[in-house]
Amino acid sequence: MFNAVRAVAKRRVPPNLRRRTLASIAHPTTPNRREGWIFVDSVFPVRLASWDLRHYLGDLREEEFIGRLEAILDSVHTHGFKYLSVEPRIKDGGVFVKFQYDSAAEEDKAADDIVNDLRAAAKTKGGFPSWLNINPGNAWIVKGQPWREDLNRFASPIMKVSFDGPDIREEKLYDLLRPYGRIADLNGPNPAPTGVLRSAMVNFRNVRSATIAHNTLHGLSLPSSSSGPPTKLYTMYERPIKAHAVRDWMAAHPRIVFPIIFFLLGTLTYTIFDPVRTFAVEAKILNWLDYREYKLYRWIRANTLDRLSFTFASKSEESESSEEGIWKERKDAQDSLHSYLSDLPGTLTFIHGPQGSGKSRMLASCLADNQRPRLVIDCAEIYKASSASAVLLSLSRQTGYWPVFPFLNSLNNLIDIASVGLIGQKAGLSSSLEAQVKEMLEVVGTGLKGVSSRRRKHMDREVVEYQQLLSRKAEEAERSEKIRRGLWHDGRLDCVAGNGVMSELGIGDELMRPEDSDGGYGDMSSGADRTQGDDIQKRQTSVRDLEALNALPVVVIKNFATKRGKDEVLNVLAQWAATLVENQVAHVIVVSDNRENAKLLAQALPSKPLNVIALYDAESSSALSYVSRKLRDAGETNDLTPEREKFIERLGGRASDLDSLVHKVRNGLTIEVAVEDIINRGVSELRKNGFGEDAEDAKSLPWTREQAWVVMKLLAKQDEISYHDILLDFPFKGDETVLRNMEHAELITIGTHDGRPSTIRPGRPVYRSVFERLVADPVFHAIQDIAFNDKVISSAEATVRSCEDELIRLKEIGMESPHWWGGQSATGMRAAYLTRKMRTAGGKIEVLEMKNAELKKLLAKEG
Repeated sequence: MFNAVRAVAKRRVPPNLRRRTLASIAHPTTPNRREGWIFVDSVFPVRLASWDLRHYLGDLREEEFIGRLEAILDSVHTHGFKYLSVEPRIKDGGVFVKFQYDSAAEEDKAADDIVNDLRAAAKTKGGFPSWLNINPGNAWIVKGQPWREDLNRFASPIMKVSFDGPDIREEKLYDLLRPYGRIADLNGPNPAPTGVLRSAMVNFRNVRSATIAHNTLHGLSLPSSSSGPPTKLYTMYERPIKAHAVRDWMAAHPRIVFPIIFFLLGTLTYTIFDPVRTFAVEAKILNWLDYREYKLYRWIRANTLDRLSFTFASKSEESESSEEGIWKERKDAQDSLHSYLSDLPGTLTFIHGPQGSGKSRMLASCLADNQRPRLVIDCAEIYKASSASAVLLSLSRQTGYWPVFPFLNSLNNLIDIASVGLIGQKAGLSSSLEAQVKEMLEVVGTGLKGVSSRRRKHMDREVVEYQQLLSRKAEEAERSEKIRRGLWHDGRLDCVAGNGVMSELGIGDELMRPEDSDGGYGDMSSGADRTQGDDIQKRQTSVRDLEALNALPVVVIKNFATKRGKDEVLNVLAQWAATLVENQVAHVIVVSDNRENAKLLAQALPSKPLNVIALYDAESSSALSYVSRKLRDAGETNDLTPEREKFIERLGGRASDLDSLVHKVRNGLTIEVAVEDIINRGVSELRKNGFGEDAEDAKSLPWTREQAWVVMKLLAKQDEISYHDILLDFPFKGDETVLRNMEHAELITIGTHDGRPSTIRPGRPVYRSVFERLVADPVFHAIQDIAFNDKVISSAEATVRSCEDELIRLKEIGMESPHWWGGQSATGMRAAYLTRKMRTAGGKIEVLEMKNAELKKLLAKEG
């Protein structure tokens, strides 16, 4: 009956009141007896915080612990001891025991006797129950009033003792608290605001001592040392770390905190993000995420769209005709590129040629032959970026570098500014664009190594499978030959024939030894085996060599050009490319429109010469053949007449201009009209790019109008001019930078001989006709000649004035007398030279002024 009531009460009352209620029902109090409290510690785990889940272990064994404790309590009868309730205090890891005893004995002495007998009884029964059974608890008389709260105030070794009354001296407080455990520190009461109790801070060595003191002394009244009122003690746990202590310490020590934070961030990047980025780069290069490489997609396409052959026939025929007609002059360049890709990388390959010369087609054709993994970086996309974040995003998209956080650069700059104000120097978290690109390319280089390693492992498996296939074929050939010679014995026949004496029937009529056969099979067999073994060894060696080469990826850097505002990025790209070939990580091919851009690569790889491949425009015969095939494929059946061929020859062999011609003819224009339209468009472009739309726009050009006019006027008359002749004359005066800038703008092309500049040709073949058209324009010709003559006149006048000034100074110092043998003096010779120079300059001024007058009359008539 009692157990049933106990179970019902356990379901309906809180855990802290469960035992007290049941005990009160079973043992009502009597007037002649006293009551008291005992606290038994370490029965349950002490809960240190809200996240401390150890109290669930105590909940599971609560019935067991309480049962063992009740057995100990039942064995004690000192002073009529009788426990009334057992209340678990799980948060503090203990149990409150309410008891009764006889009031005849003194209160303090009776309580001490009861506790001592209770400890002795527990010792005989193996100690008080404990959740770990390692450090059993103890029983303590509660001197104050038990406070059975369920607040989120968890145990701590620091306890705050508040005084409701006069202060307690430290010596007396120490004597009161020391029996419960070792005290590490004790601070006396500090001044407190009005209405707030003064308190002392006690720091115990362990949490257990603090929980015992809190549960036994809370509410204790101590008599004052004077005749004043008693002092009541109130205890409370104090957290070891106060609120915002960590934050305040971090704010007070930025020189320590900032480096630690940056170290942790860097560690996070290298341990988490960099492996992910390396994997993303490998996936980009090996097309793991490209759905077009999946077998299912290929099967679906092969059985649907590709069956409609007529939709792709024209494109294939067009590409074939294009290669046959325009690539004849590219044979040497293509062979050179194949030779570079057929050996381990030792240097960079630099392919240069004007726009439309077929660099991309040749490169795509060569790379399609070997089917090696490749990574393409287009510098034109980087040039388009307007900010550092855009540059990083563009480079990440092309290389597969992911994830990338470009917005953090701005945040890092703000952190650097804040760190300057806090610690007087930059934190070093932000970095320049060059450093960020370098870090990104280092990860890409690691990905390229991973690609090479993966392909090498894949090829190793293929080699092993190939070797196993050769071995099986060799075994089959050997077995077939033995069967033919009658020397092969199948051991399975023994099982059919039997064992022991009967097993000899399994041998049959086969020959026992190779010598038993006619024809010397043994010699022939051994020779064939040696020959076949040598063939296998040679094949294995050849396969390993190809494996080492084909495992290397190919890196292509397109549109590599300096002076575009992103030179720091190109410098990093050049250094990275040189590192790849030096470490034989990949073949690197750099494609540019201008050979001058190779200087940056040569500086990055100074110890080895570059493998330079130059592409030029096609010859006239190839250009005519190309246009003829294109027009025939488009349905234009008219043959090219000699007059039309002359028109096409005016465009030269630039593939882009020839494609434009074919496109215009397909749209209904005649060849003559199409060629004229291309030339007129070139005239408009050249006037804007070479001379500027107005005088203000011309100031932004890296050359003057006079310099551009001199070059174009000469190239309108000749196919090429001497580089040094035009460089030494006015208006260049030895300034090679102007000619280089004009070459970068594709106005001219500078030819070389033995590595030095030699000739100057138009930037595009069609520019020869464009120059002729510009020079033939009388108004434009007159304007440019007048401007040029004015500059020459100004230079000649400056020469005349300088000669006049020097002659005046010679007159002031006086002429020396001639030598006695009739020779002229030094001052006289100088004066004669200046006079001749003045006469030449004066004559030039007169001639040019007369020309200008005639040109102005021409302009007046045209106007």
